[in-house]
Amino acid sequence: MHQPYETRYVEDRSPGSGRLAPRAAFRSDAPVVGLDGAWRFRAATGLGDLTAGFEDPAFDDAAWDRLPVPSCWQLQGVGSPAYTNVTYPFPLDPPRVPDENPTGEYRRDFTLPDGWPAGRGVLRFDGVDSCFAVWLNGVRLGDGKGSRIPTEFDATDALRPGRNVLAVRVHQWSAGSYLEDQDMWWLSGIFRPVQLLSRPEGCVEDFFVHADYDHVSGAGTLSVDTTGPAGLSVPELGLVDADPAGPHTFAHVEPWNAEQPRLYEGELTAAGERITVRIGFRRVVVEDGLLKANGRALLLRGVNRHEWDPETGRTLSYETMVRDVLLMKRHNINAVRTSHYPPSSDFLALCDEYGLWVVDECDLETHGFEQVGWRGNPSDDERWREAMLDRMRRVVERDKNHPSVLMWSLGNESGSGDNLAAMAEWTRTRDPSRPVHYEGDRDSGYVDVYSRMYADHAETELIGRGEEPPTRDPSLDAHRRGLPFILCEYAHAMGNGPGGLSEYQRLFETYPRLQGGFVWEWIDHGIARRTADGRVFHAYGGDFGEPVHDGNFVADGLVLPDRTPSPGLLEYKKVVEPVTIGFGADGGKCVEVRNGHDFRDTAHLRFRWWAEDDGECVGDGVFAVPVLAPGERAHLPLPELPPCKDAERALTVVAELAAAEPWAPAGHEIAWGQTVLTSAAPAPEPGRVLPAVSGRGGRLTLGPAAFDAHHGRLLAVGGLDVGALRLDLWRAPTDNDLLGDRVADRWRAAGLHRLTTKVLDVAATGEGLTVRTRTAPAGADHAVRATYHWRSDGRSLRLDADIAPEGEWPCPLPRIGIGFSLPGWIDTVDWYGLGPGEAYRDTTAAARLGRYRHTVEAMQTPYVRPQENGNRRAVRRALLTGARGGLLIGGLPSYDLTVRRWTSAELDAARHTTDLVPGDRVHVNVDVAHHGIGTASCGPGPLPQHALGAGPVALRLVLRAL
Repeated sequence: MHQPYETRYVEDRSPGSGRLAPRAAFRSDAPVVGLDGAWRFRAATGLGDLTAGFEDPAFDDAAWDRLPVPSCWQLQGVGSPAYTNVTYPFPLDPPRVPDENPTGEYRRDFTLPDGWPAGRGVLRFDGVDSCFAVWLNGVRLGDGKGSRIPTEFDATDALRPGRNVLAVRVHQWSAGSYLEDQDMWWLSGIFRPVQLLSRPEGCVEDFFVHADYDHVSGAGTLSVDTTGPAGLSVPELGLVDADPAGPHTFAHVEPWNAEQPRLYEGELTAAGERITVRIGFRRVVVEDGLLKANGRALLLRGVNRHEWDPETGRTLSYETMVRDVLLMKRHNINAVRTSHYPPSSDFLALCDEYGLWVVDECDLETHGFEQVGWRGNPSDDERWREAMLDRMRRVVERDKNHPSVLMWSLGNESGSGDNLAAMAEWTRTRDPSRPVHYEGDRDSGYVDVYSRMYADHAETELIGRGEEPPTRDPSLDAHRRGLPFILCEYAHAMGNGPGGLSEYQRLFETYPRLQGGFVWEWIDHGIARRTADGRVFHAYGGDFGEPVHDGNFVADGLVLPDRTPSPGLLEYKKVVEPVTIGFGADGGKCVEVRNGHDFRDTAHLRFRWWAEDDGECVGDGVFAVPVLAPGERAHLPLPELPPCKDAERALTVVAELAAAEPWAPAGHEIAWGQTVLTSAAPAPEPGRVLPAVSGRGGRLTLGPAAFDAHHGRLLAVGGLDVGALRLDLWRAPTDNDLLGDRVADRWRAAGLHRLTTKVLDVAATGEGLTVRTRTAPAGADHAVRATYHWRSDGRSLRLDADIAPEGEWPCPLPRIGIGFSLPGWIDTVDWYGLGPGEAYRDTTAAARLGRYRHTVEAMQTPYVRPQENGNRRAVRRALLTGARGGLLIGGLPSYDLTVRRWTSAELDAARHTTDLVPGDRVHVNVDVAHHGIGTASCGPGPLPQHALGAGPVALRLVLRAL
């Protein structure tokens, strides 16, 4: 092996050579040869390990391995994945890259079909990471960079009738890698499809659809720029083989928007082919300081989306893309930012079809230069200008015909500089119909919207009021203040969370300038791996021996790696629901329904109600809600209900689809509201109170309960073993606890994970048992005192626990409550309280009052990195049962509940879900409260009202064996 080729292109700032000009992605009936499948493959260590003559059609590759195309070779057992967020995994020495540069040599043959038409043959690569060169039948066609944008080569002169041999050399690192420092796994290979396209003589090489909409008159104007002669047919509009350029004006058209994605099916006909054209009429402008579509200001309920599959990485099937879109639509999401590169064209076509606004982002990020003070940043280095402009051109040209594309984004976290300004200028000239976005331009001098990441609630409100701090340049400051504001990233969805969503949404709905945002992000990028016994877990940074990595920061999505919705996604669905149902008007004596859609009225919705007494249905029906236009409200009288006797009565109203939509069946729930009409009567005091009686073996008996006489510790209730009941202040830190403000560090410094308890007094009396304790960490004088007063009427055991801090507490508390364990045969939890999913004090929007039943296993949320999870809030009563009985826990009036098969310490120590092994006990926490969740892994911590300060609290419970 030696280096027989000219390889300067690897470290050349140029975007490539021999490539065709960028153009729109489209489907036609011209012949296509799909080149996906099993290719011959050899892994080389770098430029000094290349195979001489591998491009020769006669080269014998029989000994080479086979690798699927498309795929990422690290997920096919070749090399290892690596994850970094900001840091480049190689020295900053642009444009040079290391000699240790993994390289893949690919070969495959294919047969040119009989009757292949005259004209050009175009070889199309939709995605190759990061740099590649191409030979066809031994003829070098060219090379290219720009991993997530298409590259096409003219293959006409190299094509042969019959057998053809394609050879591709792919390099993991190149000069282009300096422009691709996105927060994701570093993966390599031909990861999107490869095709040979016939471009018949006289065909249309490119076209640009301009479909404008006048919201005042309802008229639409259509013109299509084409590179050659063609006829345009749109039967619904009465166009048959018309001149595409038009312009064609229609007195009335149905516009496209994300709520009603109306597409007109058309066709361009040229010599040798017919091209499908899907037309959506809409007009996007920034006007009066607002981002508007079709004359209406938008409220973006968005997510950032990386392309990810836990088995195949950035290679996604069409079915997976459909699944993403349907999940988004079903969870009230209306917008996607394609972080931080353009996705597959198929995904944008699905957004056109099902209705999602898209911020289409260029394949650009140079974030790692921030770590050296932005020295050498390509964004302000003229030598990189053509490469950066090329990336922008290829995104815009490929995606310009998608009505779903709302804005063009220059890229992400690339500092500032003249090259970005040049990209913005070119984009605005090429497509003046769409605004330009870029968050890194803090002065907003060359963009059309003011965009920020992770501004906290207070700063976001200042921006909404137009009271944000000024910039240094008065003219730029005035310009920026006149722009709409978007949080292009907020509410970092890492692990348990995000918290604070409701408070952000209220700001968006209060201040017109705040036009929503995009949660970071859609999916956890876990890589599926299996233990020796076949159990699946999801790997993250550091699991592959990377010398530089960012741990599980890559697992920060609203769906788990297998696309199971997380509690965070369910919370987001509730927070951003496009219809709000409240009960505040007229003192809670009516139902208020508000239509929060941007465009759509409520004719497609059906409103149902039901009433429950202590979780038992006592009535239901349908509300006759008048059709509401966007922004309209209706007030409806409460339904007539039977009298309520000594029960808690809740009324729930839901809005659901009256008929099936393309993205969900009839009956799919869009929104809901709930109110408690009648509070439960206070629990009566015990009719009689039994004394605590000394028994054998150092025990005390109190009704059905047994206690340790020396420590006053509860041992059993009705013969059911209750192990190690104690005051508990610790939780396994969440990702939000560990990062950002690092509250978990303060918890550990305060010793909350290593508390010890001193029993101060055990007093058995004729009215029960009173136990006083002091719980504190070694080496500190802050503590928590607890007084447990136990009483029994002979059937049940009642606990009145008063808990108060002592000394100066240096931090908020993770939780305040009691913990104990039950036998491992307990397997089911029935509860009446908030549910069905987990909830914490700042993630409760999606939880509603009702009766629920889960297995102990289903009470858990399997976050990629194990952490505190599974809490149920405002539980009035719970039954923990199994084959041999169980325990009822009643709240006076309520408590928070977690039930799991491992301790908090075991949860804290685990790195992956498979580290959690069920033991022979079930561990229960009954809490007064938890510290909030927040989004401090990237963004603000819990709001002050959600912090759990050290202060006196009371816990009132009733325990009864079943």
